[in-house]
Formats: sequence, C-alpha cells, structure tokens
Amino acid sequence: MMRLGIFGGTFDPIHLGHLVLAEQCREACALDRLLFVAAGSPPHKQGERTAVSHRLEMARIAVAGNPAFVVSDMEAVRPGPHYSVETLETLTREHPGDDLYFLIGADSLADLPGWREPERIASLATIVVVNRPGGVVVDQASIPDLGTSARGVVVVAIPPIGIASSDIRQRVAAGRSIRYLVPRGVEAYIESHGLYRA
Repeated sequence: MMRLGIFGGTFDPIHLGHLVLAEQCREACALDRLLFVAAGSPPHKQGERTAVSHRLEMARIAVAGNPAFVVSDMEAVRPGPHYSVETLETLTREHPGDDLYFLIGADSLADLPGWREPERIASLATIVVVNRPGGVVVDQASIPDLGTSARGVVVVAIPPIGIASSDIRQRVAAGRSIRYLVPRGVEAYIESHGLYRA
C-alpha cells in the first residue's frame, strides 16, 4: 500500500513555490509519491492558458531528480472540463488499496462545498490543506462538514514563498528576469520556446 499525494494545478508555469509546497506536504504526510496533475480544462479557471504540452514538459523538467515526484497527464489527455472528483475516482481505480491525499490551498477549502460532489471527494482522499503565510488560515473551526465518510483533513503550514505564476508570466512579457523564481531548466524552456512574450 502506498501513500499517494495528488497536487493539481495549471502550472503555467510551474515555479519554486509549487515545489516547496509539494515537498512540505510530502514530508508532513509521509507520502511515498506525489503526482503533479497538470489541469487540462479546469472549470473554475477561464481564459487563455499555455498549451498543456508545454505546461507538462515544464513540470517534468521541474521535478526531475526527485524520485517521489511524478507528473501526470491524466487530465491533459481526457476531454474537459475536468473535475477533481473524476480525477480521484480514476486514481482510486488505478491504485486500488493506496491511500490518496488531495492537496488544496486554504482558500480552496472554503470553496470545497461548492465543488462537484465534495463529500465524494472527501471520502476518496484525505484532504491536505496548505496554509500559506499572509493568506487564508485554516483551523479546526473553519473546516466545513464533509460528511460522515470523510477521511479527514490535515493542515500543513509552509514557509512564506511569495511567487505566483501570473507574476512570472508578466515578468517574461516585460523582459524581466525570472531567475530563482523557477528552476533553471524551466527558465531555459520558457526562453527557447518563446513562452509568455508580449
């Protein structure tokens, strides 16, 4: 039996904040493996996104060298929109007997009751809520009722890392440096493919 973490995101682009968050959750929950699931068509994020093939490749570059981190294209190859409950159901079928841990931000926990089948999500995986410094902070009193079959909620605090993908895209468009905000391989990929240029 394996403890499997699921970290979904657009990763447009993936950056060091994503990697710090993932590693802190891996350690706190004693995860054997952590899947970075690059979102194809998330229903809550509208607008233009970089092609998923680029986002997947940048994620693969970023996690290279960490044997616990794996990039999954399961949403990218499936027609959208993509819902977390469907992803977790697929993983449950593909990894029978494994314990699933679903990583979300503290701001997303408040929205979780409005997601598609939130009680089913909570029954398929332990919810791992990440408290980011300066953002919404989760405590026991703020955890919503997720039904009697919920596996539970774990709260993980991470160090303050003020990096956002939107800021990285703006910096590239303005010709500014993104060195030390993303792994060097991701920076080189962005440069060589001309991503995020104005």
